[in-house]
Amino acid sequence: MRSYALVRTANRFIPPLALMGLIFFLSAQADLNSGLGGWDVVLRKLAHMAEFGLLWWLWQRALGRPLVAAAIALAYAASDEWHQSFVAGRVASPLDWAIDAAAVGIAFAVWAGGCRRTGGASGVGR
Repeated sequence: MRSYALVRTANRFIPPLALMGLIFFLSAQADLNSGLGGWDVVLRKLAHMAEFGLLWWLWQRALGRPLVAAAIALAYAASDEWHQSFVAGRVASPLDWAIDAAAVGIAFAVWAGGCRRTGGASGVGR
């Protein structure tokens, strides 16, 4: 019975931690230019949004506390920008943090809308 609880906990917490590790790894790369010209910027910003929207969702799934999940995702987005300031060829950008924050907000809104539509308990106040 005890090992089942450990597996359940691991199944909830390993995905967001693994995504945080992936984000850290990608942020440590000096150049992520895809060579697609103007599309490169657009695709990288969309990737930022996908990463941090997913990070919020994974923490919400792990914790069941959407506001705490948002705080974790936003704090990690800030630390990601700070980390990039130490990587040659990268810069910290408040605009990138704002894009990450928008992604968290969109993910939160989609989730909350789904909870209202299905009549599920949203837990927004937690």
